[in-house]
Amino acid sequence: MTHLFDPPASTNIPNLPHQPESPQPQEPQPTSVLKNANFLSLWSGQIFSQIADKVFLVLIIAIVSTQFQNEGETISGWVSSVMVAFTIPAILFGSIAGVYVDRWSKKWVLVTSNLLRGVLVMATPLLLWTTKDWTPLWGSPVGFWGLLCITFLVSTFTQFFTPAEQSAITLVVEKPNLLSANSIYTTTIMGALILGFAIGEPLLVFADQLIHQIGKEVVVGGSYLIAGLILLLLRTGETRESLHKDDFHVWTDIKQGLQYLSTQRSSLAALLQLVCTFSVTAAMTVLAVRLAEVMPEIKSEQFGFLLADASLGMAVGAGFVAKFGDRFSRQNLALIGSIGMAIFLSGLAVFCDRFWIGLGMIAGTGVFAGLCMIPMQTVIQEDTPEEKRGIVFGLQNNAINIALSLPLAVAGIAESYFGLSKVIFALSAIALVTGFVTWYISRKIVPTPDA
Repeated sequence: MTHLFDPPASTNIPNLPHQPESPQPQEPQPTSVLKNANFLSLWSGQIFSQIADKVFLVLIIAIVSTQFQNEGETISGWVSSVMVAFTIPAILFGSIAGVYVDRWSKKWVLVTSNLLRGVLVMATPLLLWTTKDWTPLWGSPVGFWGLLCITFLVSTFTQFFTPAEQSAITLVVEKPNLLSANSIYTTTIMGALILGFAIGEPLLVFADQLIHQIGKEVVVGGSYLIAGLILLLLRTGETRESLHKDDFHVWTDIKQGLQYLSTQRSSLAALLQLVCTFSVTAAMTVLAVRLAEVMPEIKSEQFGFLLADASLGMAVGAGFVAKFGDRFSRQNLALIGSIGMAIFLSGLAVFCDRFWIGLGMIAGTGVFAGLCMIPMQTVIQEDTPEEKRGIVFGLQNNAINIALSLPLAVAGIAESYFGLSKVIFALSAIALVTGFVTWYISRKIVPTPDA
């Protein structure tokens, strides 16, 4: 049998008797990336940053309900304003931030964005105390407008953090370990989601009991600050010479980034898969409220339990990818994920009013969503050259934010017109078609082994 990994032909070593064979290259192990000190710094910073991100909106809504909502008044209008302030930066600045990230030190973008977010959150009690007796502005308390400004700024700094984080992963992790690194990152995000949905509100209440009136701000703001301090330990290997110091124009760079993506069909297919998968999961986030309402065992306000179930499923999927993902091509993994999502979503559409069966279907959808997202994110990281990572990840962030926002507006309306089961069946069809389209595009451009 011929060896797959023969020594290079140019190696001029005499054939000595009893010479031991050269060790064969080892398949990357899921835990090997955890031996990388720089990845550990990046990942540790991500843990605290993700916890703060997921609990931040819980914090803002808690402040609104206790300080601005009147007795007997619905909170929906207040929350809608907060969500608009949080969403606008993601749509406006996602791509622009990537242009600057390409020219700035990724480490200092990560550190600064976390420290600034931490300071803003920690300053919230002072802002509310200072403005409590001010005359209302445009019919709303000045403190609420200040809260919207803080929400807007925190979300804006997040737009810089996200592409810098994705770029930093490729700087500190070798290509063979990227799949494992992305699996660990996805697991962390899902864990933070579970924390935010399941125990975010009790955690903030407990924090306020420990530190009267400012405990919840200390928890969230302190998590951002800890993340920033941990990331000071990060070493990305960047030098002044490796960063772009030439003159640039934001819109020109964005246009060039779009042109680059249009020529990289594998990355474009991966981005399509990511956008559609995120759209399906965002739609399910909206429909989770209705699912909780039709399941007799739980109440509509307990929809977070269903989201935590989906997040747990995605964490399991991420673990599978980390352990076995390198045995499959990236494209085949994503196709399996799409087919699995379609099957479990169809099952959920049929049994949407059965709690335990529905719970299993939601978890299964989460498992296979992980198989879609992680390999496709890895493809983009592997294919994108260092000098274009910021703009590419910025464009990706922008596209995903739009993909997350659109279903928030459409899914609920569609459900009221067509019914819950039909909408979930439609999401199943979208997942299936997306999987085969992206697999077909990628398959057409996979190089042959001799290439």
